Amino acid sequence: MSDVALLIPLAALAIPISAIWTRHRQKIAEIQINTATTLSAEKAAQYAQHTAELEARVRVLERIVTDGGYDLSNQIEALRHEERPLPPPIRTDH
Repeated sequence: MSDVALLIPLAALAIPISAIWTRHRQKIAEIQINTATTLSAEKAAQYAQHTAELEARVRVLERIVTDGGYDLSNQIEALRHEERPLPPPIRTDH
């Protein structure tokens, strides 16, 4: 009978302790979820910014290609590749 008498107070103490421990574990889980959500949101923002930067660069490239100056650039490059005599070197000693 004395063993049963000891178990009653221990059971009475175990219930609040387990409730405290359960609340503690729930708070830890909530913190982990919030941290993961925050990190995911930060990653998403970084990806969105990177995508926006890439889209801006593509717009610039599209503008260059569709601009008439692009053809001028091609003509200049074609002239550079033509064979023609080089001008005489400039003398720097006087």
